[in-house]
Amino acid sequence: MAENKPGFLSRLFGRKEAEVAPQAGGEPEAMPSPPATAADDLTAAPPSVTTASPDTPEENKTAPELAGADLQPVEGLTPEGTSPQGPLPEILTDVGPQLRPDIAAADIPVSEPAPAEVVPPAPAQPAPTQGWWQRLTEGMRRTSTSLSDSVTGLFTKRKLDAATLEELEDALIQADLGVPTALRITEAISAGRYNKEISPQEVKTILASEVEKALSPVAQPLTIDRSKKPFVILMIGVNGAGKTTTIGKLSQKFRQQGLKVMLAAGDTFRAAAIEQLKVWGERVGAPVLAREQGADAAGLAYDALQEAKANGTDVLLIDTAGRLQNKAGLMAELEKIVRVIRKFDESAPHATLLVLDATVGQNAVSQVELFQKAAGVTGLVMTKLDGTARGGILVALAAKFGLPVHFIGVGEGVEDLEPFTAGDFAKAIAGLEAAP
Repeated sequence: MAENKPGFLSRLFGRKEAEVAPQAGGEPEAMPSPPATAADDLTAAPPSVTTASPDTPEENKTAPELAGADLQPVEGLTPEGTSPQGPLPEILTDVGPQLRPDIAAADIPVSEPAPAEVVPPAPAQPAPTQGWWQRLTEGMRRTSTSLSDSVTGLFTKRKLDAATLEELEDALIQADLGVPTALRITEAISAGRYNKEISPQEVKTILASEVEKALSPVAQPLTIDRSKKPFVILMIGVNGAGKTTTIGKLSQKFRQQGLKVMLAAGDTFRAAAIEQLKVWGERVGAPVLAREQGADAAGLAYDALQEAKANGTDVLLIDTAGRLQNKAGLMAELEKIVRVIRKFDESAPHATLLVLDATVGQNAVSQVELFQKAAGVTGLVMTKLDGTARGGILVALAAKFGLPVHFIGVGEGVEDLEPFTAGDFAKAIAGLEAAP
């Protein structure tokens, strides 16, 4: 009976196996294997390995024998089949990977999968910055669209007659341009064109020209007299007009001009107004003088003047409580603030700015009348032009009072409050597409 020696891998790892050799006509007999030597590793027949074949059963299929010359010594192994660093783990068994008892699992390095390549996200592209003309036309869109629709509907393939002019006049009045301005515009359009066709674009051009004529005298910048230290600006207006926010925006503009600014929280009726002004002060780097809610506003204004004078402040902006123009008691208190300021400086306040909310429409006319009597308004700031289709109220105010219009606002951002220019406003309200 031929002797069946252990396979190469078994001898390599120091393992002895009993291999079963088939016997003719009887039960298989287990044959012991003699000790292996290093020389035997190179000449012994290779172990039997099961393989697949389409002609034989799975359990009886074997791989072709390998010649001893095809086997190469394993680098790093001693003739006894051990590693110079110690015994190797038994990892080849019939039941899967196993460790020798004298090898701890922590001693065997584990291959970590290569980390997936992380592709950084593409940097977000900043939104293009809009210029003032773009922001103005967008803000005035509701007003210009209302007028443009009326003009287009009236003058498309239609001759200029009395009925057309009357309808145009109504549309201009509804946009709050005021009756005098509406009459002047219709007269300019009808001059030399009566009973003739006129294009909507030509009407818009005439409209813009007439509005610019009405606004040019009042489009005046707010000039800070640097010889007056501090230059005192008193901010007044009704509830919700945007006084506190306007103060913050103006403060930032003054700071960008290199002026030293101080704020006074004179709206002592609302704790929220005091906190809001403090936030603006921190944002623009301006000190804020404030007292507890309910403190005397006139006394606070006087203290602010003293402190601003001592600190060499260039501009002092004084906030005031919002008040309805028809409340005599509140308007009397505003008069008191002005009197107290003038006790400190006879020329102060050097500017009294009335902040108007454009969405109130014709109500702005009565606001100007009563605040003018109580505090002597020197200039206007028109806010929220982006929230109304009646932006023409600014034209009506200019025609009636002739007060300087220093700033207009068409949004919430600091850049949305800009010095007033008659030409840009006129073209924006008429819906013309390009700046001059």
